[in-house]
Amino acid sequence: MITPAPGSAPLPDDAPEHAEAARAVAPVICYPTESLPPPDLALYAAARAQARKTGEVVVPPREGGCVPVRAGQFLRISCPEGPQVGDLNLWNLADPSERFYSGKTRALHGTHLGVGDRMWSGFPTLRPMATMTADSLGWYGVDGFGGRVHDVIGTRCDPYTHHLLSGGDYQRCCHSNLTRAFAGWTGQSAAEAEPLVHDVLNVFMCTGFTADTGQYFMKATPARQGDYVELFAEIDLLAGLSACPGGDCGAEHSSDVAQCHPLLCEVFAPPPAALEGWESPPVNGYDGSHGIAAP
Repeated sequence: MITPAPGSAPLPDDAPEHAEAARAVAPVICYPTESLPPPDLALYAAARAQARKTGEVVVPPREGGCVPVRAGQFLRISCPEGPQVGDLNLWNLADPSERFYSGKTRALHGTHLGVGDRMWSGFPTLRPMATMTADSLGWYGVDGFGGRVHDVIGTRCDPYTHHLLSGGDYQRCCHSNLTRAFAGWTGQSAAEAEPLVHDVLNVFMCTGFTADTGQYFMKATPARQGDYVELFAEIDLLAGLSACPGGDCGAEHSSDVAQCHPLLCEVFAPPPAALEGWESPPVNGYDGSHGIAAP
């Protein structure tokens, strides 16, 4: 049962003497981000105001699609017909081994992303791949159950977990949709493409953790027709998006009966002069030695 109760559970009878004191210790943020240069949202907004649409891809329900987004361009993901959750992968357009790292993004920015938060790549590059610059659901905040939108905690629905829990095979999970889309873009087989499909930004998805059991939950997205998020590409990107088979994810996420809608990906390119002073971020500066002396 999902309850909105925010407090601590009662101590068990066998709790040690220091239990209350241990619980009372104040938390410490693991990765303070004050030392990171903040994104120049004013510059991005001015550039977006001058941008022209250069392309679009419609992702059908229970399918995936890929769209290239060059550094300095904007990607808008929207719900053109009705509530729909999307699972977003990002790859370096020239080198897909550099891809979105949801775990480190979560550690830096929190469980759900908003305007000004960045999507980071994995090791060894660890740099911003994209910055969220607009969000029509920014009003939602946190609800009484602890739910928020645009999460980086869910991994993506996948056929392996589906088989584990139900015993059946399902080919329209977001993992499979992204695998087909990436394989179609690159010309690879499913076996070649699948290892490069990775954990996602769950666009429009409303999620959290239950107060009593700490389990990952979802609830119907607050997104409606016309809602959108926009991302600024910090490097040349290939974006892969799955229109989740769960539709609004109000009941289940791997389903052939949930009402689903398409998602629209649009790319907008500002004139170069609009981004004067902006540079694509370099790869991470760590030397990569890991304390091992060179031979």
